[in-house]
Amino acid sequence: MVKTIKGIPASPGIAIGKVLLYNESPTAIPRFHLSREDVASEVERLKRAVERAAGDIQLIKESLDKDAKDQHALLEAHTLMLYDPCFNELAHERIGKELKNVEWVLQETVNSLVEQLEATQDSYLRERSSDILDSSRRIIDHLLNRKRISLGKLDQEVILVAHNLLATEMLQLDRRKIQAVIMDVGGKTSHTAILARSFGLPAVVGLKDVTGQVATGDPVVVDGIEGLVTLDPDGETLENYRNKRALFEKKESQLYNITDLPAETTDGKLIRLKANIEFPAETDQVLNINAEGVGLFRSEFLFMDQRESADEESQYRSYRQVLEAMGDRPVTIRTLDVGGDKLISEIESQHEANPLLGWRAIRFCLEKTNLFRTQLRALLRASRHGRLQIMFPMISGIEEFEEALSLVEEVKAELKGEEIPFDANIPIGLMIEVPSAAMTSDILAERADFLSIGTNDLIQYSIAIDRGNEKVAHMYQPLHPGLIRMIHLVVQNAHRHGIPVSLCGEMGGEPLYTPILLGLGLDEISMSAYSLPEIKKIIRSVSIAESEELLGSILEMRSYKEINDYTRLWMEKRFGNSGQ
Repeated sequence: MVKTIKGIPASPGIAIGKVLLYNESPTAIPRFHLSREDVASEVERLKRAVERAAGDIQLIKESLDKDAKDQHALLEAHTLMLYDPCFNELAHERIGKELKNVEWVLQETVNSLVEQLEATQDSYLRERSSDILDSSRRIIDHLLNRKRISLGKLDQEVILVAHNLLATEMLQLDRRKIQAVIMDVGGKTSHTAILARSFGLPAVVGLKDVTGQVATGDPVVVDGIEGLVTLDPDGETLENYRNKRALFEKKESQLYNITDLPAETTDGKLIRLKANIEFPAETDQVLNINAEGVGLFRSEFLFMDQRESADEESQYRSYRQVLEAMGDRPVTIRTLDVGGDKLISEIESQHEANPLLGWRAIRFCLEKTNLFRTQLRALLRASRHGRLQIMFPMISGIEEFEEALSLVEEVKAELKGEEIPFDANIPIGLMIEVPSAAMTSDILAERADFLSIGTNDLIQYSIAIDRGNEKVAHMYQPLHPGLIRMIHLVVQNAHRHGIPVSLCGEMGGEPLYTPILLGLGLDEISMSAYSLPEIKKIIRSVSIAESEELLGSILEMRSYKEINDYTRLWMEKRFGNSGQ
């Protein structure tokens, strides 16, 4: 019987084929007590296992194309994770203190860290837990002399079904035979999803228990466009999906053909389209789709696995890597945005009644000035390697912005005194993420070089919606009239003071909203790299005049339902189903 399961569309495309179920049962981790005399040999076992795990990763690197810089960088990050001194010291300390075998201690340490990450509402941090599991599992495999099934050589085409595929497993896939990937867990920003998109493999994740509903050899259809998996498809379903696949491939070809064309409306308005990235290796994707720069580079990854703050040199190298890769295209780096539901060691021990309204982002940095100064030094030093722009998150008013700017000037003076070169004219801006910033954007625009609207948080703070609370998640509405009016005000205030304004939240990558954003007068829109070609196509198909007319109608509407319905109808008339 035909059955369709809804998941998360992680990589677009349609695949029709038969299942290969990769569902290994985890081996039980032994637990036993040590004598004090056994501690040194147990620590030595861990060191040898780490060395062997690093050797595995080196072999994977050697098997990759030398031009696959993002994949090499990902594996290098995994190697660094294996040798993370803070993590290893913690494991050594626990072995000596608890007198338990290394496999058990390592598993418990990892479980504790993963539990903290998965408890956050930040999808980026949640999905980075898979990288920690990947590295630790490789070590444990060597400790237990455990062998795993290879996906590197297959004798027939299959659709791979797994509970979870880790990044290093993805890099070893036999891509000539794998037609698509579907998983019980995962999200759009996991390394697995990013790699699937770079490989051109359709992928649907977050299916919860698909591994329990299929067996190897079962027929299945994967719809990575809408996030659907159809089990035991009948003839009519297969025919419908063959047609959908043909249309998708035609559309992809058309999008590829506009890669080198500007994002210019039919009446001549140029919109700068940039990409959001989360780690340096993603710059290859940004360049491949010919984005005009990086509109948001999240720096949190540098702090995520640290028991202590990321040092100046490691930050400098990462920022320099991105700036050099992007050349003369601007890169906007957001300073550390943690707190609330985003954890690093400096704050994970703090308990707040309402962390989302508490000690986070710029508030955290302005109190932890040593940490903040270190990041600013690294940013300023890296600035001479490209076109850097610095952006402060969650500014609520002019006082915070002025204080942050003062710290920048102090760090500049330090570097001058040390005769360390940097770009003295780095544009510095801020994110509009809270209503107070939006309503005083005229004041903020007097001091800022640019404004960037972070719609993910602005929506949640404006409508008082916790995105992670299923009981109210339906009220998280990007087309709420209050939000549209707020963005309109910010754009007007920015332009009145002669500075550009961008939008870098998820709203920017949704085609339905593109004509509205054009009508609002945004100068640039930043989004995930894989969303950019579709947004460019829509921009090149509409005029500012008709977008402003659409906005004028919307500004007179009373509810988000009315705006949603009207916009969808407008897009259907203008673009057909592709506009939805």
